[in-house]
Amino acid sequence: MALRADRMQRARRALRDALIGRLAVLAALALLGCQSPPLTGEQIAALDYGPRPQSYEKIVRDYLHDRLNDPGFALIEFRAGPSALYQRETLSRERQHGWAVCITVNERDPGGNYLEYLMVVYIRGAQVVAADGGRLERAAGLGYAREQCKQLGYEVF
Repeated sequence: MALRADRMQRARRALRDALIGRLAVLAALALLGCQSPPLTGEQIAALDYGPRPQSYEKIVRDYLHDRLNDPGFALIEFRAGPSALYQRETLSRERQHGWAVCITVNERDPGGNYLEYLMVVYIRGAQVVAADGGRLERAAGLGYAREQCKQLGYEVF
């Protein structure tokens, strides 16, 4: 009797694991279907980036001021841009476009240690409309910032 109950329990576990695996695959496929296809060359050419920002350094510094732990001790280096670029749509953000600027930020964390990270900031209409990278971004956002900086002409080694 105990042997039969053990077999039944193993069969239930196997069925449950198989169903969970199939549900995970279906959920991943559903999420992939939510992403829109990349823009065509014609669509990219038709985007309105507005005039090239003359004071892009000030715009970026003002944007970062409230986001840095200690703005007085932060070092912001402008690596590339501004150049017209679009940010592709992902599951966590909508598609944006603007004058992209690649920067590195070296800031002090609350413990007094310095942390350097890469960012791409998109400017349109004299304001920041999107950003990739940063100290709070996960690996995907940092990888995307690295890829965008490469498109702007700054190669990260």
